[in-house]
Amino acid sequence: MDSRVSELFGGCCRPGGGPAMGGTLKARGAGGSSGCGGPKGKKKNGRNRGSKANNPPYLPPEAEDGNIEYKLKLVNPSQYRFEHLVTQMKWRLQEGRGEAVYQIGVEDNGLLVGLAEEEMRASLKTLHRMAEKVGADITVLREREVDYDSDMPRKITEVLVRKVPDNQQFLDLRVAVLGNVDSGKSTLLGVLTQGELDNGRGRARLNLFRHLHEIQSGRTSSISFEILGFNSKGEVVNYSDSRTAEEICESSSKMITFIDLAGHHKYLHTTIFGLTSYCPDCALLLVSANTGIAGTTREHLGLALALKVPFFIVVSKVDLCAKTTVERTVRQLERVLKQPGCHKVPMLVTSEDDAVTAAQQFAQSPNVTPIFTLSSVSGESLDLLKVFLNILPPLTNSKEQEELMQQLTEFQVDEIYTVPEVGTVVGGTLSSGICREGDQLVVGPTDDGCFLELKVCSIQRNRSACRVLRAGQAATLALGDFDRALLRKGMVMVSPEMNPTICSVFEAEIVLLFHATTFRRGFQVTVHVGNVRQTAVVEKIHAKDKLRTGEKAVVRFRFLKHPEYLKVGAKLLFREGVTKGIGHVTDVQAITAGEAQANMGF
Repeated sequence: MDSRVSELFGGCCRPGGGPAMGGTLKARGAGGSSGCGGPKGKKKNGRNRGSKANNPPYLPPEAEDGNIEYKLKLVNPSQYRFEHLVTQMKWRLQEGRGEAVYQIGVEDNGLLVGLAEEEMRASLKTLHRMAEKVGADITVLREREVDYDSDMPRKITEVLVRKVPDNQQFLDLRVAVLGNVDSGKSTLLGVLTQGELDNGRGRARLNLFRHLHEIQSGRTSSISFEILGFNSKGEVVNYSDSRTAEEICESSSKMITFIDLAGHHKYLHTTIFGLTSYCPDCALLLVSANTGIAGTTREHLGLALALKVPFFIVVSKVDLCAKTTVERTVRQLERVLKQPGCHKVPMLVTSEDDAVTAAQQFAQSPNVTPIFTLSSVSGESLDLLKVFLNILPPLTNSKEQEELMQQLTEFQVDEIYTVPEVGTVVGGTLSSGICREGDQLVVGPTDDGCFLELKVCSIQRNRSACRVLRAGQAATLALGDFDRALLRKGMVMVSPEMNPTICSVFEAEIVLLFHATTFRRGFQVTVHVGNVRQTAVVEKIHAKDKLRTGEKAVVRFRFLKHPEYLKVGAKLLFREGVTKGIGHVTDVQAITAGEAQANMGF
C-alpha cells in the first residue's frame, strides 16, 4: 500500500473503485468472554431468512478479548450467578477502559435469538443491578426486532455500560482535526465544545484561536486543544452552562480531546508535527460540501494514510449547498477512498442506528471510513456525530496500555511555557511508564548531548489538577524554577534508570512517496520522528545510487544541528518542498556527550 499512497501526494487522483456505495454496512459485535446468562435458543444450521442488510441473522462469534459481551437473557439469576455476572462485567469494563457493550438476546455463537418484551425488561433490570454493583450506568443504544421461530415479536437490545468517573480516570480519546483551510474545522469544534451553533460568520470559532492574527484572518496557524466530555449516561458535557474545564473533567466518564491543526499549506509543518508528536487515536477529516476535495485535503488524507492513523470524514456546510451538490461531494469522496492508494470502505451515516454501527465498525476494521454530512449553522445531523463520538470505543486494548505502564517513564516534550507564579511548564504525552508529582527525572538531550536532572512539581491533565499520569495520556508538567532556555521541543523526560542514548546518525527503511526528479546522497530534508523535528542530510542510500518516486531503500541520515533521542522501530516522515517520504527507524548509532560536542560543527 505504501507505494500507492504517493498518488495522494504527487498529483491528480486517478478515478477508481466501483459505483458509489449506498446504504449501511452490516453491524457486528466484537469480542467478549463466553458464558451466557440463560438457556440457549434453538440453533438452525444453514438457514438464511433474507433479513435486512443492517439486521443480519448472525453476529460474529463471541471472543474472549474485547469489551463486547453477548447475553441471551438475564432473568432472575441466583446470587452465585449474579456475582459471576458482576465479575464478568468488571472484566469487560477493564478491557474497554471503562466502557462495555452488552448485546441482550444474542447467543455466544452470534445467533440473534431475541427476547419477548417481558424477558427483555427483566434482563435490563438485572443488567442495571450489575452496573450499580460495579459503579457504572447503562444506556440503551438501540433495539432491533429479529425474525426467529416464534409467533411473538422478539427483540435484541444493545446496551452501553460506562463507569461513573472516579479519581479522573476517565477514558480519553485524542482526535486530530484535518482539512483544507476554510473548511470549518475550528467552527465545528467551537460548536461541539461550546454548545452553541455558529451564526454563519465564524462566531463559534473565536474562543479557539490562540493569536491575534488568527482572529483577524480567521485561519488557524498553531495547534490548539479542545475538550468534549460525555458522562456515564452518554450525555454531552461541554462549556455550556458556564462550566469550567475542571468541572467538565469531574463530570465526564469519557473525554474527547480535539487537536485542532492548521489547514493552510503554509503551516503544513505544524500539521505534520501535530500528527507525529501528539499520537492521535484517530483523525477527523473535514471537507467543505461546496468545494469538495480541494487545497490540502488530499495531502492531509495522504498524511493520515502514511502514518496509519484511522480517520473518519465530516462533510460540512451542507446548509450552503443544494442536496445534489452534497451528494456529488460524497460521491467524489467515495471514489477517492476506494482507489488503490486508500483501499477504504466508505460508510455514509444518515441515522442514529448508522452512527452506532459506524462507531463499532470503525474500531474493528481499519478499512471502514464513516462519512457524516452536517452543518455547524443549522445543526443538521450534528447529533449523529455526537452519538458516534460517544459510542466510539478505545482503539487500543487494555493489555497494550498495561505493558506500556510497566516500562520506565518517558515523556515527550511538545510545548514549553512560562506561567507566572508557577515557573516553567512543559506539555506533551507520556509514552511509557507512570509519572507522579515529585518524581525525579532527567531531560535531554541538550545541544551538547547531556541530560539534566529536574523535579516534577505538579501535573495538569485537560486543564485540571492530576496526581498520577499514565502511559498514553497527555498533560502539562510544572518544573518550578528550571531554566526554560535549556529546553526545546523534541526533548524527552525519562527516568534516570533508563540511561538514555542519543544519536546524530541513524538509518531508516523508507518509501519515497513523491520527488520531482531523483533522490540522492547529500539531499537535505526535514525529518519528523515522534516529537523530533530537525533537518537531516542523506549520507548514504544502501544498494542504490538514487531513488525515484515509489521506490524503497535503507537510507542513512545525519542530523545537522544537534543530537536527538530516537528508538528503533519509530515511524518516520520526511519532507522538503513537494518531496515526501515515510518509513521507520531501523538503526541508531549511539554517541556520548563528548562525541556530540565534537559533531556540532558538522
